[in-house]
Amino acid sequence: MALILVIDDDAAVRTAIRRVLESAGHTALEAPDGRAGLLALRNHGPELVITDILMPEKEGIETIREVRATAPTVKIIAASGDRMAGGPSVLDMALMLGAHRVIQKPFRRDELLGLVERLLQAP
Repeated sequence: MALILVIDDDAAVRTAIRRVLESAGHTALEAPDGRAGLLALRNHGPELVITDILMPEKEGIETIREVRATAPTVKIIAASGDRMAGGPSVLDMALMLGAHRVIQKPFRRDELLGLVERLLQAP
């Protein structure tokens, strides 16, 4: 099973995601923003990062860029509840800037776990 870093400014969301991941046998670390997440990335070397996009301190797009630059083999899932009308959404931007997959909040447990498993198995 994998070591997964969950970055989200909403403590309840972070905890819920961590519990879902742990129930599937993964080990999960939590960080409240991109700054703390990047520190955890350097200190613990997770295989996968799940990051929210809209956060204070260091937001998700900037965090994705830095993860790509410092740990290019780490896989990234970007998550957001933002639904922009018109142009590209923040999740579209996350994909363009290095996220491997995206998931729209709110999401179901099985949807998240399926995405995590597929991404971890991908080369």
